[in-house]
Amino acid sequence: MPNNTENICDTKVFKKLFEKYAKDLKRYIYFKTQDVNLTEDIIQETFVKLWDRCDSVNYLKVKSYLYTVATNIFLNHIRHEKVKKVYQSNYVKGSTNETPEFVLLEKEFLEKIEKAIKDLPPLQREVFLLSRIEKKKYKEMAEILQISVKAVEKRMHLALKDIKQKIGNV
Repeated sequence: MPNNTENICDTKVFKKLFEKYAKDLKRYIYFKTQDVNLTEDIIQETFVKLWDRCDSVNYLKVKSYLYTVATNIFLNHIRHEKVKKVYQSNYVKGSTNETPEFVLLEKEFLEKIEKAIKDLPPLQREVFLLSRIEKKKYKEMAEILQISVKAVEKRMHLALKDIKQKIGNV
């Protein structure tokens, strides 16, 4: 068994440690991640950290060091993924790729449409909302309102004409 005086910074000793522990460490991390690429990244980063700290790591405790470092890297990855998910869910909810000018114009346009619909005479508004909001067909609207299909068509025509005049030709 090697003694405590083995120098991990020696490339031959480091290579021997890699060959001795890498395979078992990969199995251990793969069990946690279930992702081959992530496992490889964690193993690589673990041995890079060992190499960076080769002067300060006790040779007799190198196995414990490797497992601790690999586990910590895995846990940091999990924490980072959670933060990314929170950020992405917040970003999707509250942002847009549109310019502020476009967003403002869109808001003003929607306000114009809402006002135009609100200002329609009640019979025209009723037909318009049944058609555009509830997605009813003219025949269904005629049955609901107990009027002819022609009357529904006439009210819809007048509603659309009125809305077009109020919001302008867009």
